[in-house]
Amino acid sequence: MKRVLIFILPILIIVTLGFTVSGIIQARFTEEKLMDDLKRKARAVGESLEVAAKYIIVNNDLKQAKRLVDSFQQRERLQGCVIYNSEGRILAVTEQFSHLKQQDRPYLKDILTSKAPRGALEQLREYSVYSYILPVLDDDGNVLGMVEVIYDTSYMFTTLAELWRKISGTLIILILLITLVAFLIQRQIFIMPVRRLTQWFGHFQRGDTDKLRPFAEEKGEFGKLVSEVEQVALSIRVARRTISDEAHVRLQKEEIWTETKLKDLIHAKLGDNSLFVVSNREPYMHVFDESTGSPVCIRPASGVVTAIHPILCACGGTWVAHGSGNFDRKFVNSKDKLGVPPEDNRYILKRVWLSKEEEEGYYYGFSNEGLWPLCHNTHTRPVFKDSDWRMYKEVNQKFADRLLEELPVKPPFIFVQDYHFTLLPKMIKEKRPDAKIALFWHIPWPTPEAFMICPYQNEILEGMLSSDLIGFHVQNHCNNFLDTANRLLESRVDTEKFSVVRNGKETFVRAFPISINGKFGALNSKSDISGQVERLKREFDLEGKVVAVGVDRIDYTKGILEKLLAVDRFLEKYPEYKKKFVFIQLAAPSRTHIKRYHDLISEIDAMVEKVNWKHIEEDWVPVIYLKKYFSQDDIQPYYSLGDICIVGSLHDGMNLVAKEYVAQKTDLSGALILSKFTGASRELGEAVLVNPYATEEFADSIKSAIEMPKEERKRRMENMRKVVSENNVYRWAANIITEMAALKKIEEKNAPPSG
Repeated sequence: MKRVLIFILPILIIVTLGFTVSGIIQARFTEEKLMDDLKRKARAVGESLEVAAKYIIVNNDLKQAKRLVDSFQQRERLQGCVIYNSEGRILAVTEQFSHLKQQDRPYLKDILTSKAPRGALEQLREYSVYSYILPVLDDDGNVLGMVEVIYDTSYMFTTLAELWRKISGTLIILILLITLVAFLIQRQIFIMPVRRLTQWFGHFQRGDTDKLRPFAEEKGEFGKLVSEVEQVALSIRVARRTISDEAHVRLQKEEIWTETKLKDLIHAKLGDNSLFVVSNREPYMHVFDESTGSPVCIRPASGVVTAIHPILCACGGTWVAHGSGNFDRKFVNSKDKLGVPPEDNRYILKRVWLSKEEEEGYYYGFSNEGLWPLCHNTHTRPVFKDSDWRMYKEVNQKFADRLLEELPVKPPFIFVQDYHFTLLPKMIKEKRPDAKIALFWHIPWPTPEAFMICPYQNEILEGMLSSDLIGFHVQNHCNNFLDTANRLLESRVDTEKFSVVRNGKETFVRAFPISINGKFGALNSKSDISGQVERLKREFDLEGKVVAVGVDRIDYTKGILEKLLAVDRFLEKYPEYKKKFVFIQLAAPSRTHIKRYHDLISEIDAMVEKVNWKHIEEDWVPVIYLKKYFSQDDIQPYYSLGDICIVGSLHDGMNLVAKEYVAQKTDLSGALILSKFTGASRELGEAVLVNPYATEEFADSIKSAIEMPKEERKRRMENMRKVVSENNVYRWAANIITEMAALKKIEEKNAPPSG
């Protein structure tokens, strides 16, 4: 519509100006003509009254004068008549103008003196009239008196108003006709071809090649544009096929999973099927930096982001996530999308906007006050509110609607992340049953007895079981899920295939231990890392000291308090390490809207102060507590600095901090103290495994890690680095995609023959 207005606006302006000028000229001409007619009639009537008025004035016949002036009240447009004597006094006047007797009219004396008639427009009270005054003379030319005729002029204004209404009506009709004709012309020569081209692009983007019709009928410059577009599209289709064939060949040659090998796998297994990721946390967010006074783009600290980002960088696709940055809206296009990473666009980020009420109920409420404590064995009571549940369902539906807008015609692969979207698979399948959906659960899955606490257990399980594949970090979580489905739903659990069949729909359950990019330690140059390490040593006076590092989000599942208790007990039992040992805890605040998290921050602050007060000597403090947000680049120097990394989670699905520390230790130094209650402990068996609740054991493990022989430390780190390198995030993604591709083949094999 905007383009149509730009096209016709100059025409409309010219037509409007032309009609306005023409109307003004016509109105003036009409007004002058009416005025001339009125003057002529007034003069004729006045002259016709001259004889009668002379008789009345000479004979002073007031009765005859009264009859004469009253007769004017019945005449059309002629409003009244006035007869004056030679001194300008009124002898008779039409009744409705009787007020003229009290009105001072100086120009009457001028008429008596000049003996010349006068005609003029006047305002007599509420009347707008034309007054014509004619002197009455005797045979010698002496003034006997005057006669005045008064005409109504309202009909003139009525006539002019009617004229303007006709002009305006004609102009409006003409504008509408011009607009309609211009719109039809614009539609035919521009909008319809562009719309066909847009639809063509839409079919091409969604992979609906059956509907890609040629544009042979298009001629001229637009036809040339369409021809070039068709050639580019053809080249892209051919290139896609070539890439897919080459990917099959390369896939057989490489052994270690890399970004390139994962890309080849996706082309080989999924072909043109589009990859979509859905998560609450976005991989990039735009926030206002108070120090610079301008918005900046940051990578939020999140295990999901750490794992998924390299995958989409490798193979492209679309990531749908909550736009939580306070400047996020400023950097998206009309479809709420942008290319990321900002410096090298590799995939598309589509942001979904949530209101404060939605975020409070869905994220802080149901997800993190309900499901999070329910799934973690940390003795924190889950809270379930019906209002939070309603908001959780609404937000899941909002994400489903936004995702459905993007799905191609061919069956897409949708990778749903975590406990925020348990209902999403069912909502997607209801509209797109052909979509292949994998749901990965990044946190532990509880026992059936624990899950029964949730009042919405059936709806959650039904939503999850609409997925084709559900992944967990470790086999024990898979077992718990199968037991839960078996006990709480009417379903059939196949323990050999590890699947759940409900209402004819089979969902497979598998363990996929998540990992990190195997090149984590090489993200920054060695010289840059070493320079930052030296700076930290000077800043915190760490030269010659044993440094232990902890990196956690402030959460009651991460066991930060238990680590502080272990450090306290370690220094009590082994005082020889005072002034020789420092524990640096990096802690990123999170979910501070929730009371349990807010209280935890205060508890940790108090515990740090207590331990430091208890053991402080001279300038040495045992615990350095850094409470702020840290990016991945910020954390890496601390990993390099740390002789020991302490991961003391009370219950964790995997914990990627342990793997990041191992990957960072390229010189094979360092020791990892790892909680037995993390998924990572299943893979990193060479770590010093501890029960974080057992303070004595925990304290002793710190001493063991410090005093571990250099050769043993090197051997353990070498073995753990090999595990992290081989079982990297690309292999994790490859296993999931391979499993999905295998399920697709099984489904196609079991499908009834068409026709």
